[in-house]
Amino acid sequence: MPITKSAKKALRQNKKRRARNLKQSRLFKDEIKALKKLIAAKDKKSALEILPKVYKAIDKAVKTHILKKNTAARLKSRLTKTVNKL
Repeated sequence: MPITKSAKKALRQNKKRRARNLKQSRLFKDEIKALKKLIAAKDKKSALEILPKVYKAIDKAVKTHILKKNTAARLKSRLTKTVNKL
């Protein structure tokens, strides 16, 4: 446990940041899961409607450094390719 005043403050900041990061990563993972569920159900129309939301969530994850840029590009490419195959 932190002893000094600055270490206590750093711990508080870390908890807040961790909660924010977890919320952000959970959001984009949930969006991807929803899209994959539609892909599995072969529902192309709904998948195409959700795709922009998934892009937005992935781009926000990149902006907040939860994902790397190339990882996000690869994810978006693969998801788009699978949706177009339907």
